[in-house]
Amino acid sequence: MEEDRLNKKELKLVVFALGQEEYAVNILGVHEIIKMLNITRVPKTPYYVEGVINLRGNIIPVVSLRKRFGLNEKVCDDNSRIIIGDIEGNMMGMIVDAVSEVVSLDQSDIEPPPQEASGIESSYLSGVGKLNNRLLLLLNLELMGIEKQ
Repeated sequence: MEEDRLNKKELKLVVFALGQEEYAVNILGVHEIIKMLNITRVPKTPYYVEGVINLRGNIIPVVSLRKRFGLNEKVCDDNSRIIIGDIEGNMMGMIVDAVSEVVSLDQSDIEPPPQEASGIESSYLSGVGKLNNRLLLLLNLELMGIEKQ
């Protein structure tokens, strides 16, 4: 029994919402989760870049995951959060509708991403996790960076 537990590969995931869908990212790529801050617009950035924030003296770019994924825009509310993640060695903020929990998921409960999921290109996904009766779309943080114009 103990050997089975040791052989299982478990991932810790931060679960968040965009619209009606649940997404998750590996907690190892998450630096922190903060409430919405004032975002300073930056000219000539891609459409999904909201701007930058000053987080304890660090200037961090912030993207809207809704815009990045081509979802309908939504006004930020009290549930909206910025997930500060490490993306390709750089800190970046991602605006999400709400962060709900941290869960553990066995590697065996993760399947490859479908060709298209919720209108999101499968290239942004690393897989689909099955957690009880829920499906979690697992984001590939390395592909979430800001493309050069």
